[in-house]
Amino acid sequence: MIEIMSDHWLTSFEGASVRTLEAGESLFRRNDKVEMAFLVRGGQVLLRRALKDGGLLALHTAKAGDLVAEASLFADHYHCDAVTDRSTKVSGIPKAKILENFGNGSSGKHLSVRALERTTKELQALRTRIEIMRLRKVTDRLDAYLELNGPPEEGGWVHVADWIGVTPAALYRELAKRRRDDQA
Repeated sequence: MIEIMSDHWLTSFEGASVRTLEAGESLFRRNDKVEMAFLVRGGQVLLRRALKDGGLLALHTAKAGDLVAEASLFADHYHCDAVTDRSTKVSGIPKAKILENFGNGSSGKHLSVRALERTTKELQALRTRIEIMRLRKVTDRLDAYLELNGPPEEGGWVHVADWIGVTPAALYRELAKRRRDDQA
């Protein structure tokens, strides 16, 4: 299925102009409006989020033949920055065109688009979770989670512990430490 989808991406971008980005250039920034779909033709595009502590959360690296931030096709605004670390060639087409190519016509969402939408949202969440779990310290994992999701509803901390890959006891120790630090 991935191969079929990849071929479809390429077909959708036939005739699209190619833009060259130099190392350090951004394709888009977090909170920019999603109007275009981008395909990497050569090089790579790094998807990442800046954290409050100045760190960067790496979400994905899109390489040649990859669609950039595919989950954003179903969002109003980008949830991350897309930057290059080397000379990179990308093509862009209007977001509406690629969705139309997947059957998103005036009669409503075609089944393939609904399935793709669900999959891309799951993919976005999974990439975020993986990168949070790569952080070594419980405090860093919790900070990243809270920055992205905010605090859970009452009784939800046990689910946060599972989501960030720590035991409930380790999370509760970190929360107690933060309460003590706030009172000091």
